[in-house]
Amino acid sequence: MEEKKKKVVLAFSGGLDTSFCAKYLSEDLGYEVHTAIANTGGFSDAELAEIERRAMKLGAATHAALDVTADYYAKSIRYMIAGNVLRNGTYPISVSSERIFQAMAIIEYAKSIRADAVAHGSTGAGNDQVRFDLTFQILAPEIEIITPTRDMTLTREYEIDYLKKHGYEADFTKLEYSINKGLWGTSIGGKETLKSNQTLPDEAYPSQVEKTEPETLKITFEKGEVVAVNGIVFSDRVDAIRKIEEIGSKFGIGRDMHIGDTIIGIKGRVGFEAAAPILIINAHKMLEKHTLTKWQQYWKDQIGTWYGMFLHESQYLDPVMRDMEAFLESTQQHVSGTVEITLRPLGYTLVGVDSPFDLMKTDFGEYGEINKAWSTDDVKGFTKIMANPMKIYYNVTKRAEKE
Repeated sequence: MEEKKKKVVLAFSGGLDTSFCAKYLSEDLGYEVHTAIANTGGFSDAELAEIERRAMKLGAATHAALDVTADYYAKSIRYMIAGNVLRNGTYPISVSSERIFQAMAIIEYAKSIRADAVAHGSTGAGNDQVRFDLTFQILAPEIEIITPTRDMTLTREYEIDYLKKHGYEADFTKLEYSINKGLWGTSIGGKETLKSNQTLPDEAYPSQVEKTEPETLKITFEKGEVVAVNGIVFSDRVDAIRKIEEIGSKFGIGRDMHIGDTIIGIKGRVGFEAAAPILIINAHKMLEKHTLTKWQQYWKDQIGTWYGMFLHESQYLDPVMRDMEAFLESTQQHVSGTVEITLRPLGYTLVGVDSPFDLMKTDFGEYGEINKAWSTDDVKGFTKIMANPMKIYYNVTKRAEKE
């Protein structure tokens, strides 16, 4: 009787590394290969169909497309907006946050089909290997993790030749730039990102500047979430994000280079374009300046920084993340209103906000113009008391220096 093959679920993108893994796992390791792709909003229906075609051609027993876009928004993106999360003040943590949700979807699928092992095509030089491994280990410690691309010292040519020898030929011509597209931004890697003194040329960005005349964009928030774009209401928050991306990308907005510390301890650079995240986060931040108190803003800055760092470093499953999310959600109760933005090629200007919770709309006074809730004597007394700690310091210091 023929021995039953062990099942492995391979996180499959259809690229060279995962295509090699699909063949290697079945031909050399003898596994029954089940491929799966977790879509966090970066793939069209046509692209998903092509990925499935490739998987089946490579001999996959089954292929699954797991759509986790809605989950990704509800459990991550909305908190990144609430926290105004930009790593190092620049990067909206696009790929970092996606990978965690992709890993969770893959391992849950592996458990659902009772797989003996799970595999991914990450190399040993990047962050993704940690994100996948750590998530797999936490959610399914009983399932073996196999990583051929990381564990074998392989060249691109070797992988292509291996696939040809096993009857699979495809156009794996090395593109000059690697593109990772998702709902919350697109990362771009190329020869320039490997150098400290270079930046990406315009043609490297997937979205090119199509509009040259200024245009007004109005983003409406309700409790910190985008609910309308230019007056059009969206019941699905994901669709609202896509609409802003569609508008902003035509101006080439959201292009930048992120330089930061990787999980594995080395510095890394990556180019990105993220029109929707950059416009939404900065509009949201401006609205918060009008609707939150000074100390709400201060502590949100601290929590947002930590939340983004933990998300980037694959700590999403730590319960402290739920605690931070509870705080961030609590701060959003009055973050409602419309922000007007003027778009122009490669840039934008935040014009202003209209909100019923605008703390500038007060009967107490108008800054620099008129005071209504206090007298000049009140200010004199307040200032005198406020000066006391510094007056004491200078008085004592001066006296001590004379002795």
